[in-house]
Amino acid sequence: MRLFFALLVLLAGSAQAQTTFRLTSVPASTPAGATLYLAGSMNNWNPGSAAHALTRQPDGSYTVTLPATVTGALEFKFTRGAWSSVESDAQNQDIGNRRYTATGAPVTVDLQVVNWKDLGAPSTCTSSALQPNVQVMSTSFQIPQLGRTRRVWVYLPSDYATSGRRYPVLYLHDGQNVFDQCTSFSGEWGVDETLAQLQQSGQDATGCIVVAVDNDGAQRLNEYSPWNNPQYGGGQGAQYVDFLVQTLKPYVDQQYRTLPDRLNTGIGGSSMGGLISLYAALQYPAVFGRAAVFSPAFWFAEASLKNYLHQHRATASQPTRFYFVAGTQESQTMVPLMQAVRDSLLRAGYAATDLNYQVRTDGQHAEWFWRREFPAAYQWLYRPAGPTAAGTASRAAAFQLFPNPASQQLTVQLPEGWRHARLEIVDSAGRVVLRRTLRAAATLSVAELRPGAYVARLKGEKQTLSQPFVRN
Repeated sequence: MRLFFALLVLLAGSAQAQTTFRLTSVPASTPAGATLYLAGSMNNWNPGSAAHALTRQPDGSYTVTLPATVTGALEFKFTRGAWSSVESDAQNQDIGNRRYTATGAPVTVDLQVVNWKDLGAPSTCTSSALQPNVQVMSTSFQIPQLGRTRRVWVYLPSDYATSGRRYPVLYLHDGQNVFDQCTSFSGEWGVDETLAQLQQSGQDATGCIVVAVDNDGAQRLNEYSPWNNPQYGGGQGAQYVDFLVQTLKPYVDQQYRTLPDRLNTGIGGSSMGGLISLYAALQYPAVFGRAAVFSPAFWFAEASLKNYLHQHRATASQPTRFYFVAGTQESQTMVPLMQAVRDSLLRAGYAATDLNYQVRTDGQHAEWFWRREFPAAYQWLYRPAGPTAAGTASRAAAFQLFPNPASQQLTVQLPEGWRHARLEIVDSAGRVVLRRTLRAAATLSVAELRPGAYVARLKGEKQTLSQPFVRN
C-alpha cells in the first residue's frame, strides 16, 4: 500500500512538472474570439499549431501548458495563427525570439503581448534588400500544382547587366527571410549582401542568381513536406517541388541568363526548408546537383524519410553535393537525425567528398545562425569541380533547347563545333524514353511524352552535356 501511494505521489508530481505560459494582457485590438498560439522551437515554429493554442481564462488571461517532456532552452513567439499576425513591439517592429529555459519544475511564466503585426501602426521599417540586385519577380506567381500564387524574389549578380555571361542558380525557400529585414521573421539571411561581397572581393569569380520563393504561412508545413505528420500536417511537398521543377525553373531559365544544367542548379533552406530541399535533390537528381540543408526538420516525417532514403541509390553520372549544418542547442534530435541521414546517403553510394557535415556547438534554430553559416555553405557547394569547370559550363550553355516547356516539338541546337551527337530524353526515374542521332540543329516530336519534367542528355565524341526541359 505504501508503494502504491508513493507511486501516486510520484505520478502527480511529474504531471505537475510542466511549464505554463500565461498572457496577462494582450492588445486592445485583439479581435473578439481570436485564437492565440505559441510558436517556437518546441513545435518547429508552426504559427497555428492546434496543440499549442492558448486557452482564454475567466479573468481575461490566456494560458498554454507544455508537456512535462519539454525541457531545456526554448525560443518562441505568440501569433494569431500566421506569421503575418505575429506579435510586434510598441512601434510595430519585429521583436527577437522570446527565450526561456524549462527546468522540469512546475512553473507559470507571466508575459504580455504589446502589439500584433497586422493590427498595429504602419511599419516604418526601411528595406535592406540590396538594390538594384534584388527585385520581386512576381507578387502572385502561379503555382498550378497547388492552385495558389506566391511572391517570388530574384537576386542578380552585380555584373549581370554588363557581362553577357550565364550564371548558376540557387533556389531558396522561405523567401521572406532571404533578402529583406522588413519582410523577414526574426531577421534576414542577408544572402544578397553576402554574394555581392564575395563577388567584389574575388572570392566568387562566377557569381550566382538566387531565386527565393515566399512561404504561405498557413500552408508552410503542408508544402515543405511530401509526407503527412498526423499532428502538424504536410503531404503537399511533392506538388510544391513539382512546381519548382516544372513551372518556376523553366520560367527562370527563359527570362534570365542561367546555366540550366544540374551541376549549376542548387536548392536550399532551413528547418522544414531543409527537409524539402533534401527531398527535392533526391526526387529530381537530374535537375538539382547542389543542396544546402540548414537545421533540417527531419523529425517531422522521420519514418517516411527513412523509407524514402532506402529507395534511393546514387549514380556515378549524377553526383550531388549536400551541405548539412545544425547546432547542438536546437533540440535533442536535431544532430542525431541529421547524422543518420548523412550516413544513409553514404550507404546509398553518395561520395563522402560530396557530403559536407557540420555541427556547431553554439548553433540555434534562428535566422542569425543560418545567416552566419550561409557563406561557407555557398562557397563549398558552388566551388568549381576542377580546372576545366569554367570551360565545361561555357560549353554547356551553348547547348540550346527551345521552346522550353515544349508541347509538340522540341528544337535542339548543337554546341559550336559539334558535327553530330546522340540525344537521349530521360524521365525523372532515370529511364531513357526517346533517342535520336542529331546533326547541327534538329527538330523532333515530343508529343508522345507524358507531361512532366525530363532531362535532355547530349552525347558527343568527347563530352556529355545535359539540361532539363518540361513537356507541358
